[in-house]
Amino acid sequence: MKLNPQGSKLLQGAFILSAAAIVSKLIGTLQKIPLQNLGGDAVFGIYNTVYPLYTMLVTVAMLGLPPAISKFVAEASAGGDEAEGRRVLRLSAILTAISGLVIGVLTYAGAPVIARWVGNSHVIPALHTSAWGLAVVPLMAAMRGYFQGLHNMVPTAVSQVVEQSVRVIVMIALLLYLTRNGADAASIAAGALLGSAGGGAAGLLVMLLFWRRHRHKVSALLPEAASELSAAAAETAAGRQSGFSAAAGGRRHKGIQARQLLTYGLPVMLGALAVPLVGLVDVFTVPRLLSSSYSEAASMAQFGIYNRGLPLVQIVTMLATSLSVVFIPALAEAKYRGDEGLVRTRCSLSLRWFWLLGLAASVGLAVLAEPINVALYGDAAGSSTMIWLAFTAAGGTVSIISAALLQGLGAVRAPALHLLAAAMLKAALNLLLVPQQGITGAAIASVATHLFAAALNVLLLHRQGYLRLRFADALVKPALLLAGLGLAAAAVSSGAGFAAAAAGFGGGRTASLAQSLLGVLAGCAVFAAGAVALRLLSESELRQLPGFGPKLADKLKKLRLFP
Repeated sequence: MKLNPQGSKLLQGAFILSAAAIVSKLIGTLQKIPLQNLGGDAVFGIYNTVYPLYTMLVTVAMLGLPPAISKFVAEASAGGDEAEGRRVLRLSAILTAISGLVIGVLTYAGAPVIARWVGNSHVIPALHTSAWGLAVVPLMAAMRGYFQGLHNMVPTAVSQVVEQSVRVIVMIALLLYLTRNGADAASIAAGALLGSAGGGAAGLLVMLLFWRRHRHKVSALLPEAASELSAAAAETAAGRQSGFSAAAGGRRHKGIQARQLLTYGLPVMLGALAVPLVGLVDVFTVPRLLSSSYSEAASMAQFGIYNRGLPLVQIVTMLATSLSVVFIPALAEAKYRGDEGLVRTRCSLSLRWFWLLGLAASVGLAVLAEPINVALYGDAAGSSTMIWLAFTAAGGTVSIISAALLQGLGAVRAPALHLLAAAMLKAALNLLLVPQQGITGAAIASVATHLFAAALNVLLLHRQGYLRLRFADALVKPALLLAGLGLAAAAVSSGAGFAAAAAGFGGGRTASLAQSLLGVLAGCAVFAAGAVALRLLSESELRQLPGFGPKLADKLKKLRLFP
């Protein structure tokens, strides 16, 4: 079946936006490794304390307006009223610019107060520099929403990649300059956070350049549009024409108001705030709880060590997030058609496989935690904590996919409420475990929190009749596969370590990198072979997964991996 041009354009735009999001998130995740290498654990800890606060403040400053702008601009464009779309952008730009400036000033002035809430004064300079980003990023987001409303995803995609790239370049340049000049950890972290303002300014500049080109294009089309309207008016009866003019005048004066934008946007903003809540709980509890046993500087260093494993886990959850957008429209379509069997099949398959992939990533990272830690960060500090953090990948992937399934089935608020409940559990467990076990206690609390959020989502799907829980599928068969994966990864990694030691270069970062890569390859090979041998997924089941399922099934069939 052929797609109409509009549908094709939407699919192309979704692909462009998804690809840009993956690239920008990957850049943003991997930049944390050179940050720790150049700045050290204390700088890493301060950065990972302030950056989640910064992202939360940006979310608040945007007021949830980008989706609202996109909606109203799309409606105006569909009605042929380009002027109304531009008016929506102007109004939204004023709102987001004012909001960003106000929150930026409050953040700068209130940095000492926020530092007291966190329990560490070393974050004050970083809060000051992060405030500059709040002046530009909300306005950039508003412009992205405008072009998305016109179904033009290229400006958003380009600005995302440029923003992240410039952010990392500015960050690394300032890290090199400040470390060579002997700056303290607080000043170095502040320089790293200034990269957010540099990236935001670059992204805004890209959007302004696209806007300039778009404005010239629209201006060139106005004379032609005016002549067409004049011709249409000449053919209209006088009485009918006057009625039409009165109605048009009424619509022209009515327009979209700030209240309508905020009514649509603020609930979106509140929903978006639920996602980073678990990370914010760590920000406001772990450094403060560590301060009873460590100095402020040492507490930040410990928090930096705690965050070492997060970039690797985030790569796994980023993959789940990117794929989750495929399930929302697919399930909504199946439910609309009344195909309950297809809904149940897709729910079951997606959860089973993302649970399995999350467990595989968790086991692999846990088994290879020490060589990965040495390879990426230069020493083995916090390897036991990284082992625990690895298992957040399992709960995190299921939580993300199950939330997407619920949203596709119309339960939009439930995942946000479940995340709120999980954040409350995280705070309670941090208060209980961190004083006793330090950062390892925080890692254990994170594992329990993500599994709790995932369990709430899965149980809701089960209660609604879209999922049948089977113990064997969830634990027994995966246990056999994961045991083989872990043994293979550990054996190959250890063998590589012994070989490197015998050759005289064991224990270093190069040897650890070789151990890690060989262990990952061995684990992946055993996982693929075991999944086929245990018949964990058939060809017909794979073809029922939306989006990537049929193409992946064709490739695996060519490799003769299906019986």
